[in-house]
Parts: sequence; C-alpha cells; structure tokens
Amino acid sequence: MKILYVSAEVAPFAKVGGLADVAGSLPKELRAMGHDVRVLMPAYGMVEHDPKFAAKTDLGRFPVRLSSTWTKLAYLKECNMHGVPVYLLGTDEWFNTTTSSQTVYQPGYEQYLFLAKGALAACKKLGWIPDIVHCNDWHTGFLPVILNECGDKTWDETASVFSIHNLAYQGEFGQDVLQKLDLPEVLYNLHQLETYGSVNFLKAGCVFSDRVNTVSPTYSREIQTPEYGCRLEGLMKHLSEYGRLSGILNGIDLEEFNPATDPHIAANFSVADPTGKAMCKQAIQKELGLPVDLTKPLAGVVSRPSSQKGMDLLLSEAPRLFELGLQLIVQGLGDPWLATEFTALQRDFPDQFRFVEKFDADLAQRVYAGSDLFLMPSCFEPCGLGQMIALRYGTIPVVRHTGGLADTVFEGVNGFVFYEQTGSELFAAVKRALDSFSDGPKWKKFVVRGLESDLGWMVSARKYVDLYEAALQDRRGLSTAQAV
Repeated sequence: MKILYVSAEVAPFAKVGGLADVAGSLPKELRAMGHDVRVLMPAYGMVEHDPKFAAKTDLGRFPVRLSSTWTKLAYLKECNMHGVPVYLLGTDEWFNTTTSSQTVYQPGYEQYLFLAKGALAACKKLGWIPDIVHCNDWHTGFLPVILNECGDKTWDETASVFSIHNLAYQGEFGQDVLQKLDLPEVLYNLHQLETYGSVNFLKAGCVFSDRVNTVSPTYSREIQTPEYGCRLEGLMKHLSEYGRLSGILNGIDLEEFNPATDPHIAANFSVADPTGKAMCKQAIQKELGLPVDLTKPLAGVVSRPSSQKGMDLLLSEAPRLFELGLQLIVQGLGDPWLATEFTALQRDFPDQFRFVEKFDADLAQRVYAGSDLFLMPSCFEPCGLGQMIALRYGTIPVVRHTGGLADTVFEGVNGFVFYEQTGSELFAAVKRALDSFSDGPKWKKFVVRGLESDLGWMVSARKYVDLYEAALQDRRGLSTAQAV
C-alpha cells in the first residue's frame, strides 16, 4: 500500500509528546514490511536550519488553494528517516517561526487548514496518490473532511484513518472555519462538525474518516464513557457500534531504546550481562547530586508535571515515600504550580529528591537506565510509552490501571498496579514495589523480565495494516456505491 502519514510532530525532528515517537517509529516498521509509507509534517524553522537534518532535497514551490479568496504559496523539502521519506511542508508564515519543540503548537487554526490542504496538494505535485492518508490528532482533523468534500475525483479511492492520541485536546474554533475552506454551512450540525457551539477539529476527523483508532485497547473502551469521553463519549460509542473504532497499542523503537547499545547511558547492559545497570544508577545519582548508594531504591519520572499525569498524587505522598528510604527524580516541563511545589520539595529533601525542570531526551535515557522504579500514577493515559521504555531498560513500572498502562503492566508480573486515583493507593503500590526490591533474587527476576519484554511495533504494525485494508474496503465500496 501507499501510505501518507501526517503528523504535527515527528521524532527526532520535533517532539512534544508520545505522538512524535509513534510518528517516528511506526512508519519505519511499515516500510520494513514492504509498504510505500511517507511522512508529512510542517517545515518548522528549527528543522530547516538544524545541521543534523542538512540532507534536505528542495522539491520546489506550488500553490495551495484553500478557498476562492485564499491561496498560499507552499514549498516542500524532503528528508530521510531510517529509509522513510519525510516531507517538510512550509509557507511564508506559521511553521517557519517555530524554533524549538516547546513552541510547536501555536494558537489558531489556519496553519492546520493549510497543513491539511497542503498535504493533498503536495501528493499531486509529487505524482504520488496514496491509498491511505493516516491523520493524527486534531491538527489533522480537517484532512478527512477535505477528502470527502473537495469534489476532486483524484481522491475517490483514497481512504483515511484518524488516530486519537489524546481525546482531551480537540481543537475547538468558531464557525468561520467553514468559510475559510468554502465548505457548505450545512456541515455545521451536531452530526458532523458542530460540538457545543464550536467547530471541533477532532470530531471532524472522527466523523469524516473511514476508520478511527486510538492508541490502546483499554483507552478505546474508556473514551466511550463520561469519565474519559471528554464530551464526545456518545460519538465514540456510535463509532464503536458501527465497527469504525478500534484500539491498537503503541510500540517503541527497539533500536533507539536499547540498553545494549544506547550511547547516552553510563554503561550498556542486557539480559546476557545486566551488570551495567548498577553503573547507570550510580552515574545518575552522581550526576544529579544524590547520595551514591546502590542499596537505596531509586524511582524515576520522565513526564509533564501535571494533574493528568498524577503528579499531584506523587507530590502529596512524597514525604511518606522518603520515610521509606526512597530516592526520587522527576524530569519534565509542565504546570507552573507543580514546578513550584517540586522545587520546594527538593529544598526540603535535598538527599532524596531532584526536580529537573527541562526537556532533555539524553538525560531521560539516563533516568530510565539508572532508576530501579518508574512511576506513572496517571489520571488517564491513552497509551503511555514511558512504562514500555522503562521495562526495556529493566526499570520496573508502578502505574495506575488506566488506558495503555492497563494493557502493558501487570501486578506482580512486570510491575505494580493501583486502581483508585488516590495518594494512599499510590503509596501502597510503591510500598509493594519496595518490599520486592528488598528481596534481591526476586527483584532480579523482575529486572530480567523487563529486559526480555517484547514491546516493539511488529504485532501492532500488522494490526495497522489490517486497519488500512478495512478502511480501503469501506472507502472503495462507498466510492462504487456513489458511482452507481
């Protein structure tokens, strides 16, 4: 199949969250399976000017007609990502002012209408019409709308798949969105584009795509409930009842996250020779100024400090956990109030806690490799990659039973799990983990089981191929019916 994978963030070019990791690894697996998969993303300024991505081919300029009164001159450049072509779509504003991953998402919606229209215009310029357009999150939500409403027969047999990486972010704007694309006002109704008085980009992607999926089986069920549905639970349930909603668990790039070869950690290790993990622990303790002591259990967190990630629970229980002898590292950028509280916590417990308020992918690798435990007390977690990366490095996750965490971590098997969203439940789960840590032989079995985990893309990529084939059948059946 010919597959165009469209995402606002793609690792290693631009990364805000897990979407970037998926966009950087799933296409590579699909390519290895023989599919002609190509990635399209915005031409961010920091990507265009970064010497690391110097091998860019300029594919020229072309007009992108958004409406009868609005045309943008676009340009297209090509990079290579592990054998996968990556197209950078740009114009004279929006994306070229982005200088870091932290500034990828700017206010407004016009740039994402351009991304949607420009992606299709780019395919025409290349003379390459995909079988599948795989859209990701609300920023690409209008791409399926345009495929269905543009009236261009070029796209009659191109199916669309829309992936929800986090339902909480939906992209809600005014009704003038329709005018920007010369779309008929009749589409502004509760069955299609309207939600509580706004045009909803994520809903648009779900309604107009041939198939919808999210990034874990459990999350696909959770979003059909009021607790997790973010006001769209009715739509999600409807999609599920009609067989259009599925959940496919994310994987991780086993080459990038490999403790046996990772150049960013103090010592490499593997199932065959796990001794380097202790050196990684000593190194991260020393690097961050914690007492170097292998007998002290060390827990790591690489996450956005926010209530969604359960960091408020961790903050409330940290003093009690420190009484148990735990050392704790929290790394990430997030809510200012939590950053303030974590800074104060470090001041109060200088020998047991470090808060590193920055995005640093290399440091994250060292935290994964050097920690004994990895904490993910999330309020909700569509999939979560942190627990998978942690297991890959023999670091045992403590998680709340939600979303992809429930699909990957199992109590007493490869980690520790709590259910209720309370600090006392988190404390009890960490206490169970520390009891196991104190039993040396038992803990070594946990570590080996983590190192042996199969968390790559092979199984999930096959499920995506099945999903693409189902979307194609739906689309081409629909096209035939329309022709008749």
